[in-house]
Amino acid sequence: MRERYNPGEVEARWVDHWEAQATFATREDAPGPKYYLLEMFPYPSGRIHMGHVRNYAIGDVVARFKRMRGLNVLHPMGWDAFGLPAENAAIQRGVHPARWTMDNIAAMRRQLRRLGFSYDWSREFATCDPSYYRWEQIFFLQMMERGLAYRRQGRVNWCAGCQTVLANEQVEDGRCWRCGGEVADRELKQWFFRITAYAEELLEDTYRLQGWPEKVLVMQRHWIGKSIGAEIRFPLADREGDVKVFTTRPDTVFGATFMSLAPEHPLVPELVRGTQQEAEVSAFVTRVGKESRETRAAGKEGVFTGAACRNPFTGNLLPIYVANFVLMEYGTGAIMAVPAHDQRDFEFARRYSLPVIPVVEPEGTTLTSEAMTEAYEEPGVLVRSGEFSGLASEVGKERIVDALKARGIGGPQVQYRLRDWGISRQRYWGTPIPVVFCDGCEIVPVPTHELPVVLPTEVELGRPGGSPLATLASFVETRCPRCGGPARRETDTMDTFVESSWYFARYTAPGEHDRPFDPAALAYWLPVDQYIGGIEHAVLHLLYARFFTKVLRDLGWLAVDEPFERLFTQGMVIKDGAAMSKSKGNIVDPEELVEHYGADTARLFALFAAPPERDLDWSDQGVEGMSRFLHRLWRLVYQHRKTGQGLGVNLQDPLGCELHRRTHRTIERVTIDVEERFHFNTAISAIMELVNAIQEIDSGRRDDAAVAGAIREALETTVVLLAPFVPHIANELWEGLGQGSCLDDHTWPTADREALSRERVELVVQVNGRVRAHVDVEAQASEDEIVAAVLENERVRVTLAGRPLKRTIVVPGRIVNLVV
Repeated sequence: MRERYNPGEVEARWVDHWEAQATFATREDAPGPKYYLLEMFPYPSGRIHMGHVRNYAIGDVVARFKRMRGLNVLHPMGWDAFGLPAENAAIQRGVHPARWTMDNIAAMRRQLRRLGFSYDWSREFATCDPSYYRWEQIFFLQMMERGLAYRRQGRVNWCAGCQTVLANEQVEDGRCWRCGGEVADRELKQWFFRITAYAEELLEDTYRLQGWPEKVLVMQRHWIGKSIGAEIRFPLADREGDVKVFTTRPDTVFGATFMSLAPEHPLVPELVRGTQQEAEVSAFVTRVGKESRETRAAGKEGVFTGAACRNPFTGNLLPIYVANFVLMEYGTGAIMAVPAHDQRDFEFARRYSLPVIPVVEPEGTTLTSEAMTEAYEEPGVLVRSGEFSGLASEVGKERIVDALKARGIGGPQVQYRLRDWGISRQRYWGTPIPVVFCDGCEIVPVPTHELPVVLPTEVELGRPGGSPLATLASFVETRCPRCGGPARRETDTMDTFVESSWYFARYTAPGEHDRPFDPAALAYWLPVDQYIGGIEHAVLHLLYARFFTKVLRDLGWLAVDEPFERLFTQGMVIKDGAAMSKSKGNIVDPEELVEHYGADTARLFALFAAPPERDLDWSDQGVEGMSRFLHRLWRLVYQHRKTGQGLGVNLQDPLGCELHRRTHRTIERVTIDVEERFHFNTAISAIMELVNAIQEIDSGRRDDAAVAGAIREALETTVVLLAPFVPHIANELWEGLGQGSCLDDHTWPTADREALSRERVELVVQVNGRVRAHVDVEAQASEDEIVAAVLENERVRVTLAGRPLKRTIVVPGRIVNLVV
């Protein structure tokens, strides 16, 4: 063992050792229970950032810890390789996206290896490899057969910056989730996955995912957005047909005073065709169609169609308006407007001088249209509601729904906010959709034996946005598999979230060539025991992965209902008050950090600076502190590399006994913090406290043989406990202490219960609220034993001066308060 700690030298040695020995390669027949640990795989941007370091360091601690606990750990890594950034970068730099991606993967693989993450690299794959997306194309075709993948014309979210369609989940406050550009509506033919077919199961299963953060489950429940209500059909006044609405407030139907339609509602052009209102309504529809959903949802603007429908209960005529805030994709695209009991309808009615009829009143209060300054939206008692008047509004809901069904004008219904997942992307760098268009046969799936439909590499990417596939005759022009006539390939590619919706299953058998999965491997490894990643994917990736798992289950590929047993979402890395990003100029380059301080320092800081679920504030001083600690530990081990060899702990020596107790108390604390709580920062803090305790004894009794065994035990334990956190230096120190076996194969220590039973605690003693003494007692001492020890203390006796006690208050482990 060298006297001076050289991180670069130590870390290079152990990285080479792990690679040469294939230390972390996993097989199904290895001993111990299985444990599948997975972090969300990265997009290969070319350089890792501190968010990567933190995310993967958290996962690596758990992987190494579980391995030392005797579990058979699967800890793979791969690359989410398709997507817009590679395509845009290729356009800017004149490099093909495939080359850009592969070069970046090579660079990031080197960086991750240098950080010592315990991945089974034999399972590595990139999603842009045809051997991966071939299976995705097969899944797509099987989904088509079941009606779960389909193509239709519809209004979609168009991002001009990315030149592509976005799914609803990828629009955040009216802007693109990736580029931040404003999103507009467009009419296009697109491919969709019928995620709505699984809406109820996706919702119900959120109540079974016990290992997920509640905030993530709440976000998914909100996005799925189940609403229980009723369908009501309002007959048109001057023609055949009706207007169907969905409402969660059927109790207010007697208060409906007008009808609001979405500008895209198919009835709109029919209602105004040939009327005086046609030009005005058409102009309104055109203008509103250019606005974002968020702008429309905030609006209170409309135009009268000149048509009307009838309230099926009262027979009253309701004028029909086209309103900007009504969206076609929610409900039926028509709203039964009840201004007395909906604030948005109330504001619209006041603006256009429409009636306001209160039909629900708080008990004991009378509402009048003239006196109302806002809508009353709470439950109450039904009034002006015919036969239902006098009922509590919740009871009235049920009775009115029953009446709708009995009269054949509606009935109970459930709606979801969730909409089908639009997967078409009008860009190049993605998985080709395996269908062709034939004039005679229309949409024809590519036969399975012809898959994969490989993304061509000989393309020109000369302009920002758009896809070159549509102009590439060698790709587009083909023969119809059904009739043999000329046909055209689909030039849209799949949303890259499709690739990340099933990658976790492919890791179980990435070498399979004739099938996507090995059933035995799937049965052994799935579901993932612990998944780790950012909460920003709560609705995007995580919802899609849950949906895809259920689809693959129903297609016969998987045998699990949910992909991830437990989920942990880590916080962001913050610098100068903002999340690290190139645009903010507050990036810290992990490679420079590793070059200067070493990988173990970078890992230790990322794990120690904050609880992992919270944001981490960057601190240069904190990094320096972690480096100093590792150098101090190295010196301590070097000085004691031969101390206590072959000796046991002398429990007769008070200092040795106390260090022995602290060693085992540290084992217990670190084990609980890592295994049960993911509190890595407090686990590291406990190890640091043990190192301090060793140094305190060392400074006073360095050459004392009586404590040598305890020092040896404490040092060896420190190194073992640090192994998941800083594996390079821990392995080196383990060798330096003369251990013959490799630390990677060492079993995690177990706390000695007898040692813990000897634990003593220091209690603060107050007399009439003022601190008078500190008393040591055994941790397991009874209240009577604690009081007896306190009363024997010399300072307490002097303070009491023989005065009788009126009251004694004992807070175990903390304080004793004597009242005289």
